[in-house]
Amino acid sequence: MNSISANLNIMIKAAEKASKILIRDFGEVEKLQVSVKGPSDFVSNADFKAEKIIIEELNKSRKKFSIISEETGTIKNSDEKNYWIVDPIDGTNNFLHGIPHFAISIAHKYKDEIISGVIFDPIKNEMFYAEKNNGAYFNNQRIRVSKKKNITDCLFATGGKKRIYKDLKTRETGSAALDLAYVAAGRFDGYFQNNLNLWDIAAGIILVVESGGKISNLDLSIIENIKIIAASNSINEKMLEKLNNF
Repeated sequence: MNSISANLNIMIKAAEKASKILIRDFGEVEKLQVSVKGPSDFVSNADFKAEKIIIEELNKSRKKFSIISEETGTIKNSDEKNYWIVDPIDGTNNFLHGIPHFAISIAHKYKDEIISGVIFDPIKNEMFYAEKNNGAYFNNQRIRVSKKKNITDCLFATGGKKRIYKDLKTRETGSAALDLAYVAAGRFDGYFQNNLNLWDIAAGIILVVESGGKISNLDLSIIENIKIIAASNSINEKMLEKLNNF
C-alpha cells in the first residue's frame, strides 16, 4: 500500500467495518423481495446502522471533527475546520432492488476543500481512494482518467430526471459516488448531473482531481442541489459544448 495519512487510514477502516453490515443486509434484501412487507424499511435501517458504525469509527480517533452525513445531517463539534462527509449507502435504490451497485462514501473536508476521500463498493470489493497531492488509487493501484480524445468514442455517466444530452453515449448507474470513481479510473470518460447532495460527490471530487481529471467549479459550503461536471481535460470542453444548457 502506498503511504497514506492517518486520517485516510481511519476512513478506509471505517468503510471496511461498515461494509460487513451492508454485505450481510444486502443478502437479506434479496430474500425480502418476495415478502409482503417489502425491503424499504429494512434498507433505511441498513443505512442508519452503517452510518452509526462509520461515525463511531471516525469519532474514536477524531472526536473534535464535525460531520455532515446523509442520515444524521450536520453535527458541529469543536473543530469546524475539519469535516467528515459521510454517505453510508450511495445507490440506495440499487440496494433496495437487490442490484449490487452501491458504495460507502467518506470524505475529509478541511476549510473549503476536500483533501481526501474513500469510495468503497463492498459487493465487488473495490476500494477507490485519493488524497490531495498524493494521487488516486484503486485497490492500491494508481489510477488515471481516460486518455480518449474523440468524444464519439466516449461513454458518460449521468442521472436524474432531466434529459439534455443530445448525442452523448450515456449510462445511468444509480450511484453518483461510483460514477465519479469510475471517471477517476478511466471506466467512464465523464459524468454530469444536477440536484446532488454534497455527501453523494465529496469523495468523488478528490478522486477525479487526483487522477488528472477536471471538475466544474463547486461551492463546498452548499450541501444540496449541487450541479457537477467531471471529465478528463481533453474531453471536458467537448463535453461542455454538448451540454450547453446544462
